[in-house]
Amino acid sequence: MTTSPDPRNPATGSPTPIDETFTSILEPRGSSRLPLGDGQWRQLSRKYVIGQIVGYLVLMVLAAAAVLTLWLMFEATWPFIPGAIMFAVALVALVVTPRQARSIGYQLREDDLVFRRGILWQRMVSVPYGRLQLVDITHGPLDRMLGIAQLKLVTAAASTGVTIPGLPQADAEQLRDTLIEVAETRRTGL
Repeated sequence: MTTSPDPRNPATGSPTPIDETFTSILEPRGSSRLPLGDGQWRQLSRKYVIGQIVGYLVLMVLAAAAVLTLWLMFEATWPFIPGAIMFAVALVALVVTPRQARSIGYQLREDDLVFRRGILWQRMVSVPYGRLQLVDITHGPLDRMLGIAQLKLVTAAASTGVTIPGLPQADAEQLRDTLIEVAETRRTGL
């Protein structure tokens, strides 16, 4: 007989709510991986995974509806090929999404915010506080239902723009306020 893992938070011993963020950033295996650094990494809400899965399921249903409509109305069999490809891609995305979400994190350091994402194609970006031009919070209808938001950081250099998805709404607002406050004290080159 197998037992399910205990969903308790190891730090407090209390049950882990679904809206809590992931507890540790997963580090890729291999000697050529990007180093994670020494600071505390903060991660996404677990609800981000739910939102992504719902989105992929809706895509799969719409693709199936389009294929069936074309087949029933026009007796066309060719839509099964792109439909099967879309279904396979969405299925792979469903499997990869939980692991991908655990690889996303950010770290507030003394002079910058470091953002990390990626499993195979890893990206690590440092955004200096003094170069921040815009801190934007966005959330769609599903995000609002789940209580999560997306925080976008814009600098003068397009390559250092960062979007942190799946933050709990309160954390996104607090991070926005903190970044604006720190950026005001560290303006450089203006």
